[in-house]
Amino acid sequence: MARYDNSAMQEEFVSKTKRKQEMHALQALGVALVELPLSQLDVLVLPEPLAVAIREAHRITSHEGRRRHLQYIGKLMRSVDAEPIRNALEELQGRAASARARHRRVEQWRERLLGDDDALTEFAREHAQADLQALRTLIRNARKEIAAKREPHAQRALFRILRERCR
Repeated sequence: MARYDNSAMQEEFVSKTKRKQEMHALQALGVALVELPLSQLDVLVLPEPLAVAIREAHRITSHEGRRRHLQYIGKLMRSVDAEPIRNALEELQGRAASARARHRRVEQWRERLLGDDDALTEFAREHAQADLQALRTLIRNARKEIAAKREPHAQRALFRILRERCR
């Protein structure tokens, strides 16, 4: 009586549901790549057919045409190693998230400096190399701009200086 090795067959077997989940995940990764701005897409190292298909997707306006093209991108994704692309995309998104957080911190400092006189002392304590005289002048001018409802030139200059200091 012949005995069959079932363990080898079970390792090779992947259910249809699992394969479909993997294909949907690759298609979702393709959609995320299509949603990237072209400038960020250039940073990623993608195989040429995939890069061309993603650029082509930016030009398609028809809903049904776009849907079919996204499926085509998902099909192309099956033939490439998706892990490096996924890692690079996560890194790009992480950098974008940290940039947004930094922008919020600078914006909060500007609001605090414009609203509270004691905030400049606290800012000077945290950023010893800051030019306090220039900051005082910009804060005073920005407050005048706000009161007179003029263009926010001093507010923008204050933001630029804070952005340089809050790294």
